[in-house]
Amino acid sequence: MASSTPPHCSITGTKPYQNHPYPQNHLKNPRQSHPPRPNAHSHKVSLTKPAAAASAPAAASSSHQVPAFTSLSRFCPSKSDLGADFSGRRSTRFVSKVHLGRPKSNVGTRHTSAAEEALHHAIQCGKDDLELETVLLSFESRLCGSDDYTFLLREFGNRGEYWKAIQCFEFAVMRERRKNEQGKLASAMISILGRLGKVDLARRVFDTAVSEGYGNTVYAYSALISAYGRSGYSNDAVQVFDSMKSCGLRPNLVTYNAVIDACGKGGMEFNRVLEIFDEMLKNGVQPDRITYNSLLAVCSRGGLWEAAKGLFNEMVDRGIDQDIFTYNTLLDAVCKGGQMDLASQIMSQMPAKNILPNVVTYSTMVDGYAKAGRYDDALSLFNEMKFLGINLDRVSYNTLLSVYAKLGRFEEALDICKEMEDSGIKKDVVTYNALLGGLGKQGKFDELKRVFKVMKAEKVFPNLLTYSTLIDVYSKAGLYREAMEIFCEFKQAGLKPDVVLYSALIDALCKNGLVESAVALLSEMTREGIRPNVITYNSIIDAFGRTLTDESLAHASDVANRFSSLSVSIEDPAQSKTAVVRKDNCVAKFFGQLASEKDGQAKKDPGSCGRQDILCILGIFQKMHELEIKPNVVTFSAILNACSRCDSFQDASMLLEELMLFDNQVYGVAHGLLMGYRENVWFQALSLFDEVKQIDSSTASAFYNALTDMLWHFGQKRGAQLVVLEGRRRHVWENMWSNACLDLHLMSSGAALALVHAWLLDIRSIVFEGHELPKLLSILTGWGKHSKVVGDGTLKRSVEALLAGIGAPFQLEKCNLGRFTSSGSVVAAWLRKSGTLEVLVLNDDRNHPKITDLQVVPL
Repeated sequence: MASSTPPHCSITGTKPYQNHPYPQNHLKNPRQSHPPRPNAHSHKVSLTKPAAAASAPAAASSSHQVPAFTSLSRFCPSKSDLGADFSGRRSTRFVSKVHLGRPKSNVGTRHTSAAEEALHHAIQCGKDDLELETVLLSFESRLCGSDDYTFLLREFGNRGEYWKAIQCFEFAVMRERRKNEQGKLASAMISILGRLGKVDLARRVFDTAVSEGYGNTVYAYSALISAYGRSGYSNDAVQVFDSMKSCGLRPNLVTYNAVIDACGKGGMEFNRVLEIFDEMLKNGVQPDRITYNSLLAVCSRGGLWEAAKGLFNEMVDRGIDQDIFTYNTLLDAVCKGGQMDLASQIMSQMPAKNILPNVVTYSTMVDGYAKAGRYDDALSLFNEMKFLGINLDRVSYNTLLSVYAKLGRFEEALDICKEMEDSGIKKDVVTYNALLGGLGKQGKFDELKRVFKVMKAEKVFPNLLTYSTLIDVYSKAGLYREAMEIFCEFKQAGLKPDVVLYSALIDALCKNGLVESAVALLSEMTREGIRPNVITYNSIIDAFGRTLTDESLAHASDVANRFSSLSVSIEDPAQSKTAVVRKDNCVAKFFGQLASEKDGQAKKDPGSCGRQDILCILGIFQKMHELEIKPNVVTFSAILNACSRCDSFQDASMLLEELMLFDNQVYGVAHGLLMGYRENVWFQALSLFDEVKQIDSSTASAFYNALTDMLWHFGQKRGAQLVVLEGRRRHVWENMWSNACLDLHLMSSGAALALVHAWLLDIRSIVFEGHELPKLLSILTGWGKHSKVVGDGTLKRSVEALLAGIGAPFQLEKCNLGRFTSSGSVVAAWLRKSGTLEVLVLNDDRNHPKITDLQVVPL
């Protein structure tokens, strides 16, 4: 549970964004973060005059001097990095972000026929610089200024032939004597290089233009900001933006749009982007559709659905028309926030605006439904796509494939693969990752190995996510030797572990009780400069209180001490080789421990959570707070599980009291319910339940299970029953609760017993309303969530004892040792008996206790 993907839901009471109309968020995704920008001098481009700093442009000379360039073309590769057709790079996701519907400037409409003829001849030149020079010279007298040359630059850029664009730019700017026309050429060249990802060359062009006196323009600065933004270098973009203002230039709409877009693409904090937006409004620059679309994109990357909805409404209030990009980006944010009902409502409004959903719209919705566990809705939308004749693209096929794989419907998944290839779309690493993940979760490891071999045979190279997925599914299945083999292959591929891979390893160690080893690996992770996330810490919190191995008990105090010294730092490059060897040996040792655990004694049942464990949990929470890692509902569930395993009521209460210092709402509710102060905290509890409703059903179910189990464990049975009934009202138990059957096999014992009472109360109301019960009623326990012995388990025994204690006429089936059954008529007769209601309505076993203050050891 602790290792599941954190939902896009806050369960903290004090929102950091309450003083601003939009929430703040640290939009940092370690799996998508851009690498550090290469040194600007890596191209070794030398110009005759030293490049002036952007903040101090050279003054224009009174008499024009023709700039003498040392050609940039000699630093270009012999082949294009992008292939013949630049537009061919664009994925469906890229197309979705094109500002469709906005008025487009028809670039090239002012160029002459001579420019088109020159282009035709230049294309035939291939890589021959001299031949291109000859073509330009032959057309020099016929080309009409910057418009014709700009047309050539753009066309070369569209073909990915930036070296030709650079040569043409040098040719043109040396012959153009008007500064403003030279500035237009420089802005166009910077923009083209930025679009092609050649940001350092773009910077060289900019610096030269500034030093020569024609680059100190709003357009040149805006083009450079955009170039940095396209490559994800948001900090550089903001520096250029600030230097522009320090030079006395006033940013215009294009500039603001460029810097906002750059901040979004670089993962900058949302509040920083809003500061720029507020500055824009303060300076009287009115936003347009592109501005809002860029702001929505920032929200989309962080799943900030409330902020996105607010921006969309503001856009409407300002009378700014929306386009398909607006809606697709808004939907992406809403889907990432888990608000699928709202997303469906927004999508249904699109046709009224004459904006028809496209393949990206449907793919976004389907992906949202899949991540929310609403697979039927996801497949229904795909059927709607086909009915409407919307052709699926690679993203759509991969999303559909992932849905079928998660459902274990592999024949249909393979059919999708075939249909995909028949459509001319080859399987890529995303396709294979979906197949491998689905096969692993279904336990089809022979088929998984076969598919992995096929993947490599087809020259589809596994990426970091591929290896992380394989290590995760093997580890969760207890196949640690296979997991170690994958790790060795991963190292041979020269890839560097990330937070996901480390978290998978840490979770495997924690699940097997090797908490000390998990913390040692966490230390190794931070030394590598890899920042842990909430999933990493959730695994470790969930592990405490489980008396699984002697190792985890013997080193509990060492674990607490380790957390006080953990810090994220970057390994000294001089020691990198030694660090890699040490890290590999460390991971190999841990896999060896896991394999030994599997081959040796079985895991022990979860034990109690002692005082030392509580200190460890508080230490972890303190570290999360210091690193600004926001706990989520999974964290809360893990904390509640730890409370249920506490040695005493006092220890559980102390733990929640200490955690109230970090989040009074969440832990205050849990503490109030534990103490029996339901009347005082129930309103706050309902607010908390509202937030939990936003997350996926399996995570919500785990939350209610943990809270109910803790309350039952400490005798607050009335509170436990109220929580269960609230969960029923909110449809939390839909997949496990029906009039005919109650499925408890994933529940903890205390929560399961509270559910039995609530379920019997529910079917009693059916009886007294005059309706008949189903002919057969069943209570399924399986062997219980924590059972380690076939046919036996604490859950089954507890339910059996409960049913016998209240006189419920259920019998254990002989052919199914985890199923209790009875006929509907027999149960109905029992429910009509006087006194049945009294045994079903729960009362607390504990009065409001007085808790003495307990001194917590500082961490």
